[in-house]
Amino acid sequence: MNTVLEVLVCALLLAGAGFALVASWGLVKLSDFFMRLHGPTKASTLGVGGVLLASMLWQAMQGAPSLRELLITLFVFMTAPVSAHLMAKAALALAPKARPAIPPSPPKTPAE
Repeated sequence: MNTVLEVLVCALLLAGAGFALVASWGLVKLSDFFMRLHGPTKASTLGVGGVLLASMLWQAMQGAPSLRELLITLFVFMTAPVSAHLMAKAALALAPKARPAIPPSPPKTPAE
């Protein structure tokens, strides 16, 4: 049973590290502020979540389950989207020309 849990901890750590790597790569490679905002807020949140889940599982395997990692995970999952939304709104308020164009409305079809 311990081997299965250790493999699960390793998988969660690798997945978390992979998401963090994708987030940092997106931050470097993407050109626009809004694109750069998207990468870290989505992928790094999943990366931190994977690492913290692995930590919670490891602590439980050691016989000392801890609620701290769960609280940190909940805090990160609640605050990262809110902070990204507020940064995007602030950027749109500071540079209104950065706002994307309104898509054209679809053509109306005659009612039958």
